[in-house]
Amino acid sequence: MEHEDSVGNGGSVEDQRPVEHDDAPRAAGAPLIDTSKAHSARVYNYILGGKDNYPVDVAAAEALLEAWPKLATSMRINRDTMQRMARWLAAEAGIRQFLDIGTGLPTEPNLHEVVQEVAPESRVVYVDNDPIVLAHARALLTSSPEGRTAYIDADMRSPWQVLEAPELRETLDLGRPIGVTVIAMLQFVEDAGNLVRQLTAALPKGSYLALTTATADITRDEVTAMAEEYTRRDVPMYLRTRSEVEGLFSGMEMVDPGVVPMNRWKPEPGVEIRDEDVNMYAGVGRVL
Repeated sequence: MEHEDSVGNGGSVEDQRPVEHDDAPRAAGAPLIDTSKAHSARVYNYILGGKDNYPVDVAAAEALLEAWPKLATSMRINRDTMQRMARWLAAEAGIRQFLDIGTGLPTEPNLHEVVQEVAPESRVVYVDNDPIVLAHARALLTSSPEGRTAYIDADMRSPWQVLEAPELRETLDLGRPIGVTVIAMLQFVEDAGNLVRQLTAALPKGSYLALTTATADITRDEVTAMAEEYTRRDVPMYLRTRSEVEGLFSGMEMVDPGVVPMNRWKPEPGVEIRDEDVNMYAGVGRVL
């Protein structure tokens, strides 16, 4: 991965000054970083050993780890699951266009690196609405010469913002199949079913939806306590049962093995992970 000196419109990551509240004054064009509330991407970053977070994120992360000490392990397994899904979509399903919603902070290997290793001509559009995420994405994520990456500043809860973004339409061909990945994000969306329906309705036949999302089915008491802690810190978390996750794929053809604990979605040969070390279901569906 190449590193560039500039970020976004010319400032370094360190130059992206935080403001405390949405109505706080800021320079024209400066990104809004609300440090009064924890953000899921920055909490994730701290738990995995990153430095792109604020005290409010650290406090939330420590409380979450106290509620469920295996959270860091599950997050790492989630990253591995994303890589297996992306690789399968590129190698087995032949997908060459990807839309990654809720990107999070760049952590190697990123989705475009995984799919472009299979097919260098692959194109990837990343979507997030956190200024720190976008600053890093623009600075650190570079495509293979044959392919292309783009970045959209949009809220996934407004799919039309994503689907109508010029960056998406300039990068992806909406007439050809697209692989949409929503990794560890739908647990932060109350009406996930409506979101998925809007997204998939705009996709051509032969597209795929790949997702991971949180559940209390596997490790109930600890994960429920963790979700309650997220919610207390203004990051509402919605845990879903297996049947509810299966319902998100309504009208799609499920890819084997269906909706399963994420460690069981096409695991690498010889790799065994206990179900109690994860708190997410994983699944991939094909748009008919």
